[in-house]
Amino acid sequence: MTRISLLPLAFLALLFVGCADDEPSTVSLDVPETYSFSRNGASTVSFDGQSTRIAMAEELVSAFQDPTNEEATLDAMFRNEGPNGEDVSPFASAELNAATKSIRSKVAASRDYFFADATTATAIRDEFDGWIAAQVNEVFPRWNELAAPGVAGQIPNGSSARYVSAEGLEYNQVFAKSLIGALMLDQTLNNYLSPQVLDEADNRATNDAAAVEDGKPYTTMEHKWDEAYGYVFGASVDPAEPLATLGDDDNFLNEYLDRVNDDPDYAGIAQDVFDAFKRGRAAIVAGDYTERDAQAEIIQEKLSRVVAVRAIYYLMRGAETLDGSTSPTDAFHALSEAYGFIYSLQFTRNPATGAPYLDRQEVLAIQQTLLSDGENGLWDVTASTLRDQAATIATAFGLSVDQAAD
Repeated sequence: MTRISLLPLAFLALLFVGCADDEPSTVSLDVPETYSFSRNGASTVSFDGQSTRIAMAEELVSAFQDPTNEEATLDAMFRNEGPNGEDVSPFASAELNAATKSIRSKVAASRDYFFADATTATAIRDEFDGWIAAQVNEVFPRWNELAAPGVAGQIPNGSSARYVSAEGLEYNQVFAKSLIGALMLDQTLNNYLSPQVLDEADNRATNDAAAVEDGKPYTTMEHKWDEAYGYVFGASVDPAEPLATLGDDDNFLNEYLDRVNDDPDYAGIAQDVFDAFKRGRAAIVAGDYTERDAQAEIIQEKLSRVVAVRAIYYLMRGAETLDGSTSPTDAFHALSEAYGFIYSLQFTRNPATGAPYLDRQEVLAIQQTLLSDGENGLWDVTASTLRDQAATIATAFGLSVDQAAD
């Protein structure tokens, strides 16, 4: 009889311990209406580095449109240093020149995707360097000459002009839209929202103890989460309430979150992202790490979808333009944006797998297909090819081409 009575007690004890380990969701969350968090009367929210890199990227992309710029100038803006690591002042903004941050150092630099794959990270950064070199050495010399199949130059666009490579690509658009993935998306989804970063070393213990970094009002974990937030909303007029000016604050992830949100098929996606950032941050304050990770997965899925929707959108704009135009040049702008958004797909994150929805080789294959209908790239691309590649992307993300193309 003694043995019979002890077994249930042992079982109940084990059950109690197991439940205790799996019950962080019982912690009460205090989720604010705005992205505002404080400790002892001081704000604990900080993402200055992200705001700085967004501003640097804005100035760099604008510099692609000034043919008086030299390659060394654009390189210096990308690296925020000279070719031998020397101090430079490449920006018009004195504040940016004084900053120690750089764009290039954070391209393809996430913990989850590139910490153990320096070869791919280097290849990606080299591709960005290559687009800078191509703009300066191929497009700038023919700034005032008309483009033609296989020949770089300008394409009249009303009272202005667009400037394309021999294959019809606008490198400024390719660079900017690729940067959305390689910098903003990769750092947000695969670095700062990663448990590998959030829980690094003793981050959980210091967060549980509300032990702040030296001279700072925030814990390390709080700051990492805020840095993810900064790549989406860090250029906002009021980062605590960023949806009021969404789309007007920068020309990168913020703008295209707004564009997708304006599509009735995806209405509310911006609010979903903002709410997940707030709730995840509140979960960190409360020490509820299961809830934190659940909110991170919402952000990963939603922001990945933004990039995929815009890739499909621009492919379909290009296809429709080719259907109704006698000149392929009318489609080049949309297709250059599509080309960059497609590149960004390799930095997306499927929460179910922890991997991109389309990997690097699949992404490069799609890009190559766009340029392979003839020897002159986009000059020869067909509407059928564009629709086929849009369908490939939609299938990978579980999207509708018709909805994304609206």
